[in-house]
Amino acid sequence: MNPRVPLLAAGGGALLAGLYGGLLLLGTPVPAPALPLEAVHGPLMVLGFAGTLIALERAVALGARWALLAPACSGLGVLTLLVTGPGLAGKVLLMAASVVLLGVYRALWRRQPEAALLAQAAGAFAWYAATLLWLAGFTVAEIVPWLTVFVVATIAGERLELARVAIFERHAERWFLAALAALFAGAAAVTVRPADGTQLFGAALLGVVAWLLVYDVARRTVRATGLPRFIAVGLLAGYAWLGVAGVLWAGAGATGGGARYDATVHAVFLGFVMSMIFVHAPVILPAVLRVPLTFHPLLYAPLALLHASLLVRVILGDAFGAAAVWRWSGVANVAAVLGFAACAALSRRAHRRPPVARAALS
Repeated sequence: MNPRVPLLAAGGGALLAGLYGGLLLLGTPVPAPALPLEAVHGPLMVLGFAGTLIALERAVALGARWALLAPACSGLGVLTLLVTGPGLAGKVLLMAASVVLLGVYRALWRRQPEAALLAQAAGAFAWYAATLLWLAGFTVAEIVPWLTVFVVATIAGERLELARVAIFERHAERWFLAALAALFAGAAAVTVRPADGTQLFGAALLGVVAWLLVYDVARRTVRATGLPRFIAVGLLAGYAWLGVAGVLWAGAGATGGGARYDATVHAVFLGFVMSMIFVHAPVILPAVLRVPLTFHPLLYAPLALLHASLLVRVILGDAFGAAAVWRWSGVANVAAVLGFAACAALSRRAHRRPPVARAALS
């Protein structure tokens, strides 16, 4: 068996468990498991799912078997959280995954030192900082800025790499690094002085969003067709949600719960991160598993459902306090994620059919 398959399965398991925990937090009438999944909903989704995918993709890029220890540790961390809850062992395993991932970036840096890779390594350090604070007794809500830095620095670093190839300008890289440094400073400030640091963090996040909107190649590829356009649409929609989170943090300041917290957190981790995963899956999954995944316009359906249901959740559910709308739009968020997985599986099956059969379906 391809050793990458069980690692990807661990990430998928984290996704399913995290989604179920989300349904419990929404108050939907689903059976409650023995362990409180809602207590680890955030770490499962961000570190267990997204973290495992990122670590696996970076390990494949390096091409060294030891690098698979990073997704292996995060996968084991997921299983431990599911068995024992948010205890010491699960947190340590997730932290160990970030340490190995930093080693992976160090090895990649030796091959080709560049700012894009530095940004991604900074994201891995933010993962480490988040788990270290979690171990120290900080709540999940209190480490959200570091979790945000992890995903934003990783994804923005990858976009910088593409921008250098397509529309690179000398000052663009310096602007990017300055915005990223401000984002790190903001996360550190939130940890020390939440009341003041949150607004700095939000402003820095808006700086990163501004860079992405100006320099990302998605501004050009959105006028293309097929997969390039699909990716660009998802990217630009995700940047819009990241901007919403930046405005909420910069304008309203710190929050550890309630409607504004719900809107801010899900703008980042559903609107931005999940949108990135949707649109990059047709590229990343074939590279990781060495199996083709055919793009089909049907993939637009779950992407549209994700953003439409999140918009309803934030505006009607969070801003206007419509509890029933908030709950069922949250269920629609879950349905969008599961629907994308189903569409991707159908695309894979369509690719495996003989050419004549595929032609008959088109």
